[in-house]
Amino acid sequence: MTRRIRNVSRATFAALEVPNYRRYMVGQSISLIGTWMQMTAQSWLVLTLTHSATDLGLIVALQTLPVLVLGPYGGVIADRVDKRRLMIALQAAMGVQALILGLLTVAGAERFWEIGVLAALLGFNNAFENPSRQSFMLELVGPEHLRNAVSLNSTTVNLARLVGPAVAGILIAVVGEGWCFLLNAASFAAVIASLKTMDATALHPSPPQARARGQLREGLRYIRGVPELAVPLLMMAAVGCLTYEFQVSLPYMASRGLHVGSAGFGFMTAAMGLGAVIGGLVVATRGRTGTATLVLSACGFGVAVGLAALAPDLPLELLALALTGAASISFMATGNSTLQLASAPEMRGRVMSLWFVAFQGSTPIGGPIVGAVMAAAGPRAGLGLGSLTAFAVAVLGAITVRSQLRRGALAHAA
Repeated sequence: MTRRIRNVSRATFAALEVPNYRRYMVGQSISLIGTWMQMTAQSWLVLTLTHSATDLGLIVALQTLPVLVLGPYGGVIADRVDKRRLMIALQAAMGVQALILGLLTVAGAERFWEIGVLAALLGFNNAFENPSRQSFMLELVGPEHLRNAVSLNSTTVNLARLVGPAVAGILIAVVGEGWCFLLNAASFAAVIASLKTMDATALHPSPPQARARGQLREGLRYIRGVPELAVPLLMMAAVGCLTYEFQVSLPYMASRGLHVGSAGFGFMTAAMGLGAVIGGLVVATRGRTGTATLVLSACGFGVAVGLAALAPDLPLELLALALTGAASISFMATGNSTLQLASAPEMRGRVMSLWFVAFQGSTPIGGPIVGAVMAAAGPRAGLGLGSLTAFAVAVLGAITVRSQLRRGALAHAA
């Protein structure tokens, strides 16, 4: 039994055998807690200032619109440059953005338009930083540990989701939203230090691509010709647009649906994080890749979000959101690993930029839609729409898998 536990533990945390990955995860963990504190505080600040789900959706849209417009080009840049150096520069810029927002809020000088401008600047940074960070993972750990590293990284994101919003809820109630932004600004020092102090000789960098015309179109043609890439990207585009809009749906659900205030909102977000941590560890140990696995994950995601939409009180909502977190991490980690392992090295930055666009860049479309749906049909309608979307993409993926199996059988018979 002891040996079995040891083997499971080794399989679950295999990527931590890589020293650079351990260093990166320490810095990333600290920074991500600050990021979730800022996301929670920003949503609550906007809702407090405007009392409008539509305005909340607009801020989320402003933060993600640059990703939609510039994200694909961010992937082109990621394929051309040293990803680690680019990440250092852009992480520092994000720290400055958080500092400015914190100082404005602490001084009581924050305005809705200022929050919108700073959100758009953060989105501009994300459009270029995230493709580099996503494709850097393979350079950090190599193909042997990639799936495990992606799952552990997703688990870390959701551990931060567990801690950050709970801390933010307390800080908002005691000292106000501004301190959440200031602490987030300070947290960027940890991830920058981890990147600067890595052993560069132990990395596995992809050959940088020379600057040339038409590289974005080349990437799009490549993805269109590989169903193992195109189908997961389409599935994430729909789910990212209408299901992953928790920044919009959860604050409104807490405030207008369950009437539990900022502390309840923090616990709701933390419940998703707890479920995602458990789900992430399961995926890290036993997770598989491929479109068929992604279809099963989408089905589970749809069931969990549907339960969250129907929950009548906070205890049942927390349980449903824990299931939602576990299902969401399964869907996200499966899709991410599937794309990275199926991508050619010289195309990986462009492929992962489109994954990020599908996940977050679709929010400028989905955020206002979900906000408007809740304003018209009530706070539960946003989660209900997300549940239906997850089921719809599961059907799309299942049809594709069946079609691929049929073509394979015909080819084998011939």
